[in-house]
Amino acid sequence: MKKSIATIVSVITLFTANIIQAKSIKTETTSIEIVDSSQLQPVYDAYFNVKDALIKSDSKLTSAKAKDLLTAISAVKMDKLKSDEHTAWMKVIKKLTADAKSISATTDLKKQRETFKSLSKNTYDLIKVSKSAQVVYKQYCPMADADWLSKEKAVKNPYYGSSMLTCGNVVETIK
Repeated sequence: MKKSIATIVSVITLFTANIIQAKSIKTETTSIEIVDSSQLQPVYDAYFNVKDALIKSDSKLTSAKAKDLLTAISAVKMDKLKSDEHTAWMKVIKKLTADAKSISATTDLKKQRETFKSLSKNTYDLIKVSKSAQVVYKQYCPMADADWLSKEKAVKNPYYGSSMLTCGNVVETIK
């Protein structure tokens, strides 16, 4: 009888240990997936910093922030992206890199703003698939005939800076 009770206790202990281990493995897997889905967030954050520098009409700061964007782009681990993110990333990576290099290589504000149009379009194509950690607003300026992305709903135009700071409107909310 003592052996039967000891055997039953051993079986229950092993069974409980296996359940606990399985739950901890599942938890680890879930947290890895969360980390993976944020692979592109540093790229988005760097894009917003470039936009903010253009709003200030500071060409040297814009150039520096574009270099930070290049660093963020090169740090993306493509094998960690979800399938649809990977597909979108492969379509825009060359254009994003070229635009960021172009913006970082000049202090001509007009050229930086012109290149920012392409950078914004490609960032939009990517963010539509992967989603940002926060709500993002696609905004449009009819005077520049160009879009950009913003974390704020209030319009602050990167194409004209203080001369036409509020020219534009929100055309899409990306959640």
